[in-house]
Parts: sequence; C-alpha cells; structure tokens
Amino acid sequence: MLPLERKQQILTWLEEEEMLRITEIGKRLNVSAMTVYRDLKQLIDEQKVIKTSNGVMYTPESDVSSKNCSYCNKHSNTRLSVQLVKVNNRVEHTCCAHCALLRYQDIENKVSQIICYDFLKETTISAKIATFLFNADIQLNHCQPQVLIFESIKQAKQFQLGFGGDIYQFKDAIEKVNQVMEGKSCHTSII
Repeated sequence: MLPLERKQQILTWLEEEEMLRITEIGKRLNVSAMTVYRDLKQLIDEQKVIKTSNGVMYTPESDVSSKNCSYCNKHSNTRLSVQLVKVNNRVEHTCCAHCALLRYQDIENKVSQIICYDFLKETTISAKIATFLFNADIQLNHCQPQVLIFESIKQAKQFQLGFGGDIYQFKDAIEKVNQVMEGKSCHTSII
C-alpha cells in the first residue's frame, strides 16, 4: 500500500473510531510503528489528526475545505474539480473526474452527493446523471486516464466526434477507471 493510501485509510478509521493507538494502526496496516509515525507526520502537520499520549485522535474538519485532491493530493481548485458531499455534510474535493470516480468507490456508502461541472458549459450537475468521456485526444495535464464530464450524452457524442474517446455513464465509468488503473498511480500515462 502506498503512503497516500495508508494515510487515507488511517483517516477513514479515525473518522469512524475517533482515536487509535500507533500499535493498532501498525497491526492493521501490517507496517512498523516508524512507518506509521512517518505517515502521521503529514496528517498532524495538516491538522487532520492530533497526537495524543497513546496514539492519534481525529480532528473534525473545519468549514474551510482543503484545496488539494482527497485522492491524489494535487491542487483541486480547477474547473475540472469534483466535490463529494458526505452524509455528515463534509465536502471532499478531487482534482478531476478520474480521482472522483476512484474516491467515490472507496467511500460510496458515506457519500450523499457527487457534484461536478459540465466540461463545455461549466454548469453544476450531479455526476450520477452525467456522461463521462475517457481518453479524448485533448491534453489537460490531469490524472490518467483523463475523464471529461458532460451534462448530456448528445454533447459528449459531439465532442467525441472531434476528439475521440469512449463514453460511459456513471456506474460504468467507475468500473472502467478501476479496470484501467489496476493499482497504478493517477499520474501514469495510460492509454
């Protein structure tokens, strides 16, 4: 498991359990206490967790959301960003649809809404009713495979005529991005 994945898993456990001992985290992740401390350092610096005498404690998020992607940690304040609104009303941001689909699958039961922007009109839409275009021949320097979001299938097909790619609806898009990724990093070029 990559350090980013371990940190996200630690945060997930802490959201559910509020406090954990370092030894318990190490056992669950099957890593040494030193590895746990290294993973926790960034979380402590970001004020997502608090170090206690027995371990770490969850710090509830403030109303100000992070500007980084909750999946790959890239800057997420762009027109391609997606917001996952959780059932506890906290909002997670992702830098692109690619990361949003992967993150949604990880925390699906905790998400009440997934909000994105239409690629052409930049209007706000629900990702669950959107159309996703994978691997269009346009380079936006985002996570790979690149995924663009359209409000309607008609718009996606028109864009596809000029730039190529494959069209999917929400559930199929989740399956496709997972199939293509197979544990690879978001920043690896996959075509």
